[in-house]
Amino acid sequence: MVCVPSATCPLPAGLLLIAPVLMAPTPPGLCTALKTLNDSLSHRRRYMKHNFPINYTIKVHNEEVFRLSNISRLVEGLEELVLQRLWFQVNQGVLKKVIRVLPERHPSRSYTAELESRFRDAEGVFVQSLPSEVFQQELPERIQDIWDRLTEEPDRVPESSWRFASPKSLLDHFLHTMLCLFRDCFASTDDNHDCEWHPKKGHDGY
Repeated sequence: MVCVPSATCPLPAGLLLIAPVLMAPTPPGLCTALKTLNDSLSHRRRYMKHNFPINYTIKVHNEEVFRLSNISRLVEGLEELVLQRLWFQVNQGVLKKVIRVLPERHPSRSYTAELESRFRDAEGVFVQSLPSEVFQQELPERIQDIWDRLTEEPDRVPESSWRFASPKSLLDHFLHTMLCLFRDCFASTDDNHDCEWHPKKGHDGY
């Protein structure tokens, strides 16, 4: 007898990680939260460029400069859900670092705090929309390596693992990768963003 996966016939453990990618679009609640985040990011030029000195940069992990090209090299099979988890992890650190360099009365402080709040809201919806088993699965080794570097104690990170980037460029990458990793949420918008990878094809390296 062939058992069709259902509530009474669960998916094999190895399929838990990719099942949400294969079987369901992004939940409407998450799309709503991400679109709200997108609205805030539309003001990033004003708050992350005009309110900072020319050529101003902050110190971040190499992995926090998270471009579409990084995703292209990471994609292998249908691991888009893993990349979405990594996207939240990366940008959580990015927002914390931007806020950390802003004095209380800086004109971009309230904007960045609101952006972080909306990001946390989206992350909460993302976590709640997935079965708890997803977060109990081991991450692929190369994703886990990135995760570990992002969470390493700063004084233990070698200088070669840091780089300097402008707040504006960090939020540009934040936006562009969001539009592609959650592209079904933005399919009806006018962004017309060109995603540089195909989720069924794999690439090596970070």
